[in-house]
Amino acid sequence: IAESIAAFDKLIELQPEAKPHLWQRGLALYYADKFKEGREQFETHQTVNTADVENAAWHFLCVARLEGIEGARKNFIPIEGDSRVPMKEVDQLFAGKGSVEAVMKAAETGDESERRNQLCYAHLYLGLYFEAMKDDAKAKEHMLKSAKDFSMGHYMGETARVHLKVRGWDK
Repeated sequence: IAESIAAFDKLIELQPEAKPHLWQRGLALYYADKFKEGREQFETHQTVNTADVENAAWHFLCVARLEGIEGARKNFIPIEGDSRVPMKEVDQLFAGKGSVEAVMKAAETGDESERRNQLCYAHLYLGLYFEAMKDDAKAKEHMLKSAKDFSMGHYMGETARVHLKVRGWDK
């Protein structure tokens, strides 16, 4: 994690204009417990991508660590236009307007060829949500499903696996 942050910071030093696009840097900052810097990275990313529920969710997670759930909801980044399943439902859940059931229902329906990916995302964000709510048992349950049962070979699938390692849940 420290090496990732250093690499991102070196890139920013060499190409300052790249900083708003480096949402992955925000994840590394989150896992390094640098929540203020993570929050700032996600706010900067919002200037170049206003339709990314994931950015709003990670921003929420950083703010929740700094100011609690109410602070995170008060500062929640509004998103419109992210049509990925089940991201609209994830957005509503983090905003305090949705439900776990709605996220799972969306992930379990729709295009059969996308189901595994949808469930990977659903369980990843439910795991993160429950972690923010300080329910580690449910957080672990969902993160294990994302990283193992519905594992995917993309960046967020890898993030689920990293989350398990960082939290010591991969044993």
